[in-house]
Amino acid sequence: MNDKLPKSPRYLTVEQAVQELNVSEAAIRSLLRNGELRGFQVGSRGQWRTGIDDLQTYIDEAYRKVEYKIAGGHFAEVEAEDS
Repeated sequence: MNDKLPKSPRYLTVEQAVQELNVSEAAIRSLLRNGELRGFQVGSRGQWRTGIDDLQTYIDEAYRKVEYKIAGGHFAEVEAEDS
């Protein structure tokens, strides 16, 4: 009997990355094309894949950037606009 939980995929399709981040497909493709999200193309049709670890690295970096902006007071204008 196999008591192991199903292993999560090592690499994600664009559609899987879309679901993980809850953003549009265009947003993921843009991140991949401009190198913000590390990825690679496979197959004759150049289908994109990104590593699950690469997606986590992107998320961690996004958090770091926001924390830096908050510390620098860069979100004060946004908060005033939302009021």
